[in-house]
Amino acid sequence: MLAAIRSVVTYVAILAYIAVAGPVALVIGGLLRWKGGTYALGHGGVWLALTLAGVRYRVSGRGHMPQTAVVFCSNHESNVDAAVLFESLHRRLHVLYKAELHRFPVMGTVMDVGGFVPIDRQDREQAMEALRRGAASLRAGNSFLIFPEGTRSRTGRLLPFKKGGFIMAIEAQVPIVPVAIQGGRAAMRKGSAVVRPVEVSVRIGEPVPTAGLVAQDRDALIARVRGAVQGLLDEGSLWEESRNRPGPGARTR
Repeated sequence: MLAAIRSVVTYVAILAYIAVAGPVALVIGGLLRWKGGTYALGHGGVWLALTLAGVRYRVSGRGHMPQTAVVFCSNHESNVDAAVLFESLHRRLHVLYKAELHRFPVMGTVMDVGGFVPIDRQDREQAMEALRRGAASLRAGNSFLIFPEGTRSRTGRLLPFKKGGFIMAIEAQVPIVPVAIQGGRAAMRKGSAVVRPVEVSVRIGEPVPTAGLVAQDRDALIARVRGAVQGLLDEGSLWEESRNRPGPGARTR
């Protein structure tokens, strides 16, 4: 019951925030093209949603991040993943996202101003143009987040990776940073709109360089990055097991 009440409060507060911040975002983003202001409003809304819902996160491996533009490559297992990563990875994180989301009112304009890139995997020509735009943005110094599985994993197991984000990274010759996010699946049960308080773990791995690679190297690059993400997931699972394991002399039932 408490989680349901908290969820209602969160939804109402976010709708109110959008009602106020949405028109402001359209003005400073759509008219003034002020990217910094748009990101500030975005982070404000995401912070409000996570805080009210009781979604906390901890991050390890920040020291691995280079001081250059990168492609963050993360697994995807829950509805809260994008929000947590948007807050925890980079203050001006760009996203390669599904083109159908661009059709939502206000959202498409705000995403355009933020430098997000929509990709339609059903339209090869549009998809390749989107990847070229993403690569140009990377070369200009903007970091991107990709979810290469293409959809959420319902079981927590890592799905096969799609190639688009890796082609983009190779074309821009920027490193790929593997990321593992865990814990968010408990926030929302299947078929339920109730958001439960959870602690999400974000693990950042060592960058995988793409300098000198060409398009033909993408499959080997995908295998290497996928292995790194899986390793981070395994590391997180072992940590959780050790944390929950009863200590010496503890009683079990």
